[in-house]
Amino acid sequence: MKEILKKIDFITIILLIIFVIVSYCYAQLKILNYDYINFCGYTIFQVITGSMEDTIKIKDIVIVKLTDEVQENDIITFRYKDDFVTHRVVEINDSEEIITKGDANTSKDDPISKKDIVGKVVFIISNVAVWIEVLKTPQVIIAILVTIIAIWFLFKKPKENK
Repeated sequence: MKEILKKIDFITIILLIIFVIVSYCYAQLKILNYDYINFCGYTIFQVITGSMEDTIKIKDIVIVKLTDEVQENDIITFRYKDDFVTHRVVEINDSEEIITKGDANTSKDDPISKKDIVGKVVFIISNVAVWIEVLKTPQVIIAILVTIIAIWFLFKKPKENK
């Protein structure tokens, strides 16, 4: 029984850490009005177009290391007008102009400078769309909460009467 309570305490601590991280990110976006989160030098974006298919699909999540040090063939996220774009670096000119292109596109993008770069994609999380839709469903959220509460009460140590 003690082992189960230790596991529940561990899960509670993990959930608390996740809550703190989400709150920190929310504060950056909504209160401080940042364009993107900065969590230990990394940020995340969800891809909304198919310009990088088959490498990155629509609704995939990309984890981006915040840096402007890039090389040809790196996949980067950069600002373009009012949007963030994730494309591959195809050319770096002597004048520090960087040319990018989506893997599925036939033409190159307009040149950008290093100051436009948010960072380099270091990890792609695929098939996120299905999980996002499932977790947005109220019935699923209610079921998860009820399960957590039921497990908590099931393994809660009763107080001893003195």
